[in-house]
Amino acid sequence: MKAVPTVGYFSMEIGMSVTMPLYSGGLGVLAGDTLRSAADLHIPLVAITLLHRKGYFFQRLDAGGQQREEPVAWVPEDFLQEQRERVSVSIEGRTVWLRPWRYDVAGIDGGRVPVYLLDADLPENTEADRRLTDSL
Repeated sequence: MKAVPTVGYFSMEIGMSVTMPLYSGGLGVLAGDTLRSAADLHIPLVAITLLHRKGYFFQRLDAGGQQREEPVAWVPEDFLQEQRERVSVSIEGRTVWLRPWRYDVAGIDGGRVPVYLLDADLPENTEADRRLTDSL
C-alpha cells in the first residue's frame, strides 16, 4: 500500500474556537475554516502555528473616552495537549527551545486535522526568549 503524503499548513493565527484567543480577525477565521474543511474531507493535513498567550485583549472606553486594553486570560492546558517533543531553532546566534501543543480540529464525520502550536515559554530559554511566542 502506497503512503499518502501529508500536507503542511502554516499560519500565524488560526481561529479554532472562540474560547481560545489565538486569532485577531479574518486570516485566523479563514485558516480555521480551511482546517475544518480539510477535516470534513479527510484531507491528510497537519497545521503549524504559534501559541499566543498574551496577544489578545478586550477594548474598553474609560470615563474620559480613552481606549483601554484589558488582557484576555486563558489557560492553554484547558484546551491543548502538551507534547513531549522539543525542537530548537537558532535566533540571532542563540538556541531557542520550542514545545509543541496539540489540538485536533474535528470534521463532521470523524475526520481530524492535528494542529501543533509552538510555544517558547520554557525554563531553558532566557526570559526574553520565553516571550517570543506570546503575542500575535
